[in-house]
Amino acid sequence: MTTITKTQSTKMLLPLAISALLAGNAFAGEGPPSINLGSAGSFTILSQSGITDVYRSAIVGDVGTSPITGAALLLSCDEVTGQVYTVDAAGPLPCATTSPSLLSSAVGAMGFAYDDAAGRLPADFNELGAGEIGGLTLAPGLYKWSTGVNISTDVTISGSPTDTWIFQVAGTLIEANAAKVTLAGGALAKNIVWQVAGAVTLGTNAHFEGVVLGKTMIAVNTGTTVNGRLLAQTAVTLQMNAITEPTK
Repeated sequence: MTTITKTQSTKMLLPLAISALLAGNAFAGEGPPSINLGSAGSFTILSQSGITDVYRSAIVGDVGTSPITGAALLLSCDEVTGQVYTVDAAGPLPCATTSPSLLSSAVGAMGFAYDDAAGRLPADFNELGAGEIGGLTLAPGLYKWSTGVNISTDVTISGSPTDTWIFQVAGTLIEANAAKVTLAGGALAKNIVWQVAGAVTLGTNAHFEGVVLGKTMIAVNTGTTVNGRLLAQTAVTLQMNAITEPTK
């Protein structure tokens, strides 16, 4: 029987450890560390002061409102493929589930995620386009604007499935009618976070990608589609929209 000494064992294991490290780095993406959404990450739409809707929207994923009464969640049951959570029994019937503790945890996680995203530094890109990003292709990184951001024409977010983006917007975020935010290179909506202090307005018949952490209202205009999450510290307004949680 051959006996392997401690020194021999270390020499044998070292190349394996290096190979494992290099393999791990091969899967490490570019951009800032991701934002942990906590329990808020199980919601497609989460609002603290209500969700209005012009029928018929199509929401894939869970929806919730807190601390506002369930009467302020105006989606119909047939518009939601997922769970509908409210703090009381006033939510839409028969689909609403009363779960104040779950919602309180999710709202707290949403606020924590917002503060985390807002506090990240240093920025890789400051005041890009003076707030006008229409027509640009956005690489992975941390972007910061001290004013509002406008998406007047199509924007491409390009990177790998492991890359990340955080957009810090001190003002409003406005996407023009028919403008599209699209993904390229394997980029995933779940890795894109829009932290917005002002109101978010997504124009008519537009398309949007990513997780919105909104300090105020998120308004989605008629016919617009979203692949991502709408997490608002005030209200969310919908008008015949398709909002789909990112699945990967």
